[in-house]
Parts: sequence; C-alpha cells; structure tokens
Amino acid sequence: MSTVIEQAVEARLIASDPRVQTVPATLTYDREDPFAVRMVFPAPATLEGVEVCWAFSRELLETGVDTSAGMGDVRVRPYGFDRTVVEFHAPEGTAMVHIRTSELRRFLKRTQLMVPAGHEHHYLDLDGDLAALLRDAC
Repeated sequence: MSTVIEQAVEARLIASDPRVQTVPATLTYDREDPFAVRMVFPAPATLEGVEVCWAFSRELLETGVDTSAGMGDVRVRPYGFDRTVVEFHAPEGTAMVHIRTSELRRFLKRTQLMVPAGHEHHYLDLDGDLAALLRDAC
C-alpha cells in the first residue's frame, strides 16, 4: 500500500489583473509526515520559474474549508459556493488561489482513510527522527 496521496487540482490565481488565471497544482499527503499536507505549484505556474512547495497542517485545510483558519503564512477560508481561498504569505508578497471545495474535501477524505484524525502520532518515528537529529548534530 502506498504511503503517499497525490491529487492534481485546478487553482484559480487571484491577482490585481481582472483576468483569472488557472494554474495547475498538486496536493500531497505523506503518511510519514502525518500532520502536514503540501501544495506544489510547477515551475511554469510561478513568477520565479521554479517549482514552489508550501507545507501546512492538514487540520488547517480541514478547518478552512468550513470557516476562516490560519494566522500565519498560510490562511484558508470558504468563498461562495464550492470554492475555498488559500492565501500564501511570503516576504515577496501574497498569492491567493481559489480551489473547488469538493476537490479539497475529496483529498481530505482520502487522507483520513490513510491516517484518521487524532491518530497521527501512531505514524511518527520519533526514535528514528531523534537519532537522525543527534547524528546530524555531531
């Protein structure tokens, strides 16, 4: 059984330009990092021309599809019927994308089937991670 879920989504980039630009993105969930999800934008979809990956908590995404969530670099909130806004804040600026809420819910359901909420700690390798940290410190 695979320990990684990947799902392509269509993100609608919201900018000062009145045209809405659609960019591809991939949502990723790895059972070995059970508290996090990642949203990856390919190089052609970014201003810098390099792939950009944002990691944030699965709980933030789960909460944000129903109500405003987040106070840091990533914020999520519902928008209208079947849209969710994901905001990415960086020193270079802010990017906002709309994603279909149904796509996010489908992705989250798949992650819950792999690692149920509240059971994430069962999938952590604390001994291995601690050993790696101590090995790197020397």
